[in-house]
Amino acid sequence: MRTVEEHQAVVAALLPPLSEEDVDLAAAHGRVLARDVRARVALPGFDNSAMDGYAARWVEVAGAARTPVRLPVADDIPAGRTDVGPLASGTVQRIMTGAPLPAGADVVVPVELTDGGTDVVEIRDAPPAGTHLRAAGEDIAEGAVALSAGSPLGSAQLGLAAAVGVTTLPVRRKPRVLVLSTGSELVAPGLPLLPGQIYESNSALLVAAVEEAGGEARRLHFVPDDVGQFLATVRAELATADLLITSGGVSAGAYEVVKDAFRELGTVEFTKVAMQPGGPQGSGTVDGVPVVTLPGNPVSSFVSFEVFVRPALRRALGHAAPARLRVPARLAGALTSPAGRRQYLRGRYDDGSVSQVGGPGSHLVAHLSRANCLVVVPEDVTELPAGAEVDVVLIEGALQ
Repeated sequence: MRTVEEHQAVVAALLPPLSEEDVDLAAAHGRVLARDVRARVALPGFDNSAMDGYAARWVEVAGAARTPVRLPVADDIPAGRTDVGPLASGTVQRIMTGAPLPAGADVVVPVELTDGGTDVVEIRDAPPAGTHLRAAGEDIAEGAVALSAGSPLGSAQLGLAAAVGVTTLPVRRKPRVLVLSTGSELVAPGLPLLPGQIYESNSALLVAAVEEAGGEARRLHFVPDDVGQFLATVRAELATADLLITSGGVSAGAYEVVKDAFRELGTVEFTKVAMQPGGPQGSGTVDGVPVVTLPGNPVSSFVSFEVFVRPALRRALGHAAPARLRVPARLAGALTSPAGRRQYLRGRYDDGSVSQVGGPGSHLVAHLSRANCLVVVPEDVTELPAGAEVDVVLIEGALQ
């Protein structure tokens, strides 16, 4: 029986780093940066004002708190002005936030400390020298690394890229993933159910999970427990795929179509992993394309994807941190766990505390939908009291 870490390494080895491509800034949201990107300009690009107020020489306004100072307003400097002249001695220039600072000014007096005059202004107080100024390059210098390889490109990262003059970004290509569920008992949602049939849900779950991980997923029509039909369906689609994920058909029963079909090819290995749920696993290649076979119960399929497939996909995409965020939490109630198996329990995490959601059954998909984390119980732990500290893997989108 493999450890979790051993099978994680096997699955990760199936997926090499994906190739690079350059995309426009507008299309880069959610992608992963393939190479460092340097700033084409400094931020700020010039000394400017951090406040609406008056650019002044501090020595000429320093005493305003004791005795108000009246000075002529020599010029107006709105944001965007490009022809700002130097500040003449004995004058101020009215300046707006973000506008270029005139040479000679070493303080901006906020308008709130004045009477707001436009020809002559009365300054009633003054901040220390150097206040309310933004120095050129204080955020980032020209030529410095603005975004590091492996960074996921969210709103803040794209905003920075635009601010430093970047128009295209080098990213990793999205992996193309085929998703296939198996089982003669499966029926498409919306169709009538006969006794013994269930609605097929794993492909919806796994397609969404692939997309959340950064891939492009395509659902293949699920197939019954027929080896010939299964192989024909798979091989007809593999040429354009980077990965095939199957669910179901990998246990020890008499109608395990995935195991039966791939064993004939001899390129997919089936094993058991010391975890619950998700013990039966398979991995290998078919026609040179990586294949990961997951168990069919929905919770087992979900947990297996989280533990093995998601980090492998994100690593291939170049994520600097491919794993989910883990945090310590205190158990709200006692729990038990089988010896020799790493348990992944559904939980609700809130403000440092975690409570179990539902039982350990791998068919309890309604409980899974209410969870925002997985509670990890080590293989050598069989009981934990309320208040014990556990590792929690955050799986809710808002908590990533």
